[in-house]
Amino acid sequence: MSQLLPVVGPDNPANSLITILRAKVKDQHLTYEFTEQRGEDAPPRSFSLTCAEQVHPDLLHAVARLVPHLCLLTEQLDETPDFWPSDDEELSPCFASFTVTGLAMGKNQGGVTLVGQRELTGGRVLNLITPYQSFDEGQNSYPYAGLPEATLATVPAEVEAALRGKCTDYRQLTLFEPAATALVPVLPVSSMA
Repeated sequence: MSQLLPVVGPDNPANSLITILRAKVKDQHLTYEFTEQRGEDAPPRSFSLTCAEQVHPDLLHAVARLVPHLCLLTEQLDETPDFWPSDDEELSPCFASFTVTGLAMGKNQGGVTLVGQRELTGGRVLNLITPYQSFDEGQNSYPYAGLPEATLATVPAEVEAALRGKCTDYRQLTLFEPAATALVPVLPVSSMA
């Protein structure tokens, strides 16, 4: 990632145009594909990166807001009165076994495919992939066509922020507790002659 920092890093955010194509969160680490342009007339360059740092909680929160859409689009759950949480609320307990693990943006950011998982009662995992969901309300039958686009607005922004250095503060823990340094008295030893 050090080679990209002069182009897309925190010191040069205004000189590049970033377009997020795919993002995946696994084990608190982000893998994503994006294109970068140094200017509007420059050709886009494609990159794929995996962050060594753990993702920021803001990104996890933004991705978690997609879980209700994953459940509806894959016909896993039916809508209930407490189905749609506000931005500051936690997800309903009915979503406890679901997670969104990634997304793929459509051409020109015109739609999305969500990838997720459902943990089954036996501890096994069911992988879920939604059909492509266009943001154009005239091209689909999903009754909440505008909602994924509004919810998704924060995810690419958070992925780009991760690209520019926003991540969880990493602190290496010590292996051993620091021991108090006590002075050990030195006793004279007599020589045996």
